[in-house]
Amino acid sequence: MLPTTSRAWHLLARPKGWPKPEDVELREVEIPELAPGRLLVRNLFLSVDPAMRGRMNDAKSYVPPFKLNEPMEGGAVGRVLASTADGFAEGDYVLHWLGWREYTVVDAEGVTKVDPNAAALSAYLGVLGMTGLTAWSGLLDVASFKAGEAVFVSGAAGAVGSQVGQIAKLKGASRVIGSAGSAEKVELLVEEYGFDAAFDYKEDTPVADQLAKAAPDGIDVYFDNVGGEHLEAAIGALHTHGRVAMCGAIAQYNATESTPAPRNLALSIGKRLRLQGFIVIDHYDRRDAFFAEVGGWLKDGKLKYRETVVEGIENTFDAFLGMLRGENTGKMVVALPE
Repeated sequence: MLPTTSRAWHLLARPKGWPKPEDVELREVEIPELAPGRLLVRNLFLSVDPAMRGRMNDAKSYVPPFKLNEPMEGGAVGRVLASTADGFAEGDYVLHWLGWREYTVVDAEGVTKVDPNAAALSAYLGVLGMTGLTAWSGLLDVASFKAGEAVFVSGAAGAVGSQVGQIAKLKGASRVIGSAGSAEKVELLVEEYGFDAAFDYKEDTPVADQLAKAAPDGIDVYFDNVGGEHLEAAIGALHTHGRVAMCGAIAQYNATESTPAPRNLALSIGKRLRLQGFIVIDHYDRRDAFFAEVGGWLKDGKLKYRETVVEGIENTFDAFLGMLRGENTGKMVVALPE
């Protein structure tokens, strides 16, 4: 018998600063009828990502904000329970964008089939999903990385950063440096992911000083997941014609006051730097090439990844907050066991 209700996380209020428990609520909702061309999906893994914090604000962006008193959205992988769409059948596994809930009815046009035999289902939310494509396209297409260049990655133990550093090494970087938020993560970057150097940005020593020590000859590319002090340090360390792929600025997502621009931004003029923001949806045309290259590295054991898995729909909001606080190593996902 097919389910008729589902639990789903709703946004009740626009957060001021850090999201609070009273800003959201897990509610039981009715599952709509299965109209033609749609799928009923039982979600098995949910993604929580930094960009979701921006969608909680009532601000114009590249995607609309979450609506108040309606279920939030995000990446999810699930199993098809029923289908009225050509090309999909009960038992298929699919990737879609109606996460934050147990069950959903989704238009088949917005769904991608995934193969549970080719990779773990959760990997399609991380290393083979949006975060993986972000890392790959951001480094190679946006930052125009070339073999022999030195690369600095902030937030390097996260889902995106950990892949950026490894891809740079696989593509012939002369040196890869990463920042992370604990001594354990620093060790992981060097010992498991193959970074040449890494440092703990939470230490008392300024980021600029730690970067100068880790990259005494400077850097050519900076992949920015953090913003703030990290961006300022990178501008100081970049060579002439250096490039910055501006992926995120998690250091200021929950700020209640305006944050200052890097104090040394004027250096970008004389150095002829290129600072370019990007959104992964602009690079969807590169997915086939991405899957081919990254999938090959995974199969050959050349690219490693970790996940932080939280279990239970009721713990999704806590997982989201933990990700914003940097408590995850690699991709943060929520598992919904059947």
